[in-house]
Amino acid sequence: MNLLFVTPELAPWVKTGGLGDVAGALPGAIKALGVDIRVLLPAYPELLRKFPEAKEVALPSWPDGLLPLPSLKLATTADGIPLYLLDYASYYDREGNPYLGPDGEDWTDNHLRFALLSRVAAWLGSTSNTLDWQADIVHCNDWQTGLTPAYLNYLPGSRAKSLITVHNLAFQGLFEHIVMPRLDLPESAWQINGVEYHGKLSFLKAGLQFADAITTVSPSYAREIQTDEEGMGLAGLLRLHSDKLTGVLNGIDTTTWDPAADPHLPFHYSARNLDGKAANKADLQRQLGLAVRQDIPLLAVVSRLTEQKGLDLLLELGAKLMQLPAQLAILGTGSAALEQGFSALAQAFPGQCAVKIGFDEALAHRIEAGADVFLMPSRFEPCGLNQMYSLRYGTPPVVRATGGLADTVVDAADKKLGNGFVFGPATAAALLEALQRATQAWQQPKTWRRLQKQGMTQDWSWDNAARRYVELYRSLLSK
Repeated sequence: MNLLFVTPELAPWVKTGGLGDVAGALPGAIKALGVDIRVLLPAYPELLRKFPEAKEVALPSWPDGLLPLPSLKLATTADGIPLYLLDYASYYDREGNPYLGPDGEDWTDNHLRFALLSRVAAWLGSTSNTLDWQADIVHCNDWQTGLTPAYLNYLPGSRAKSLITVHNLAFQGLFEHIVMPRLDLPESAWQINGVEYHGKLSFLKAGLQFADAITTVSPSYAREIQTDEEGMGLAGLLRLHSDKLTGVLNGIDTTTWDPAADPHLPFHYSARNLDGKAANKADLQRQLGLAVRQDIPLLAVVSRLTEQKGLDLLLELGAKLMQLPAQLAILGTGSAALEQGFSALAQAFPGQCAVKIGFDEALAHRIEAGADVFLMPSRFEPCGLNQMYSLRYGTPPVVRATGGLADTVVDAADKKLGNGFVFGPATAAALLEALQRATQAWQQPKTWRRLQKQGMTQDWSWDNAARRYVELYRSLLSK
């Protein structure tokens, strides 16, 4: 089969969150199963610099003289994945965040930028395509590609099947009705069974409505988003289309995230020999200005600092965290209130709490390796990747039972499968109880070593997810 994977992000070059990581790893795992997969994404400046040899292979055009007329360039990644770079300078020649301007606000033409990405994706899955390759399946990702199934739906003649993956239902691509004439959608699409959503145009709803299949990034999240409490206003639509909705748990790049070979780590270790973990802890403590102590656990957070991630609950605990006793290391950026709150906590407890505002990929790896416990108290978490990084690095996580966290972390009470600590209510009290259990278990070396090994020896690769996606693709083609 010919598969087109459409994404607005691609790690390591363009990444704002988990979607970039997925796009950077999943295509390779799918290719390994014999699928002819190609990736379509905007030709951001970073990608044009990375692939200066990319050559123009097509000039997609539209009926009735519609504009704009972009260029399609072809490049190939080091692992052999063909990239179609959609080049239209006035839309994509912008440095930094792919969605936000220098002022931190959404680009005002995002509806045009990502409608063009969706329109070219549909073109590659249609008989209008002038290349010698045509997609049988178009795999879309999040709202930025959500119009693709709608464009395919309104195309005459044969067309590719479409699948859309929801990485985070909270981001829906909402725009005013007035933009409709600029998007090459028929006015008949403006209806409850089309792209209209409470008086606005929703890119994500368009994808959910018209895609032949819908996936989310974990089985639990697929169930949760069909409830009114967590469906972000789209639960009814998702229940209506529950027959085509599947939860496929994400994997992680186990080559990039490997404590036995990670180039960011000063000391390597494995499930068979964990000696290097203590050395990484001491090195991290020195780097962050924490007291070098092996007699208390080091708790860690690498995250966006937002209420969605439940980090207001962690901040609410304040001094109680320090009295466990424990150290705390935080790396991330987000709401000003949380940044300021955690920075104040670090000032109040020097040597015991360290906060780095921003993001540093190397430091993120060193924190995963050097910490004893990783914290993810998320209110909702479609899949989550850091808990899997932590499990692979022998750093048992403390998580709230939601989404992909519930699908990957088994509470330590289960002696056979336990690999972390799970709590239920999104309250500071419930989080504190889980942290107390974790620190008590840490003080029991045999118990802790068992938890570490059970997490480290599980298969967190993309192989299982890739096989499940290929099954879904084949099912669509058989229909």
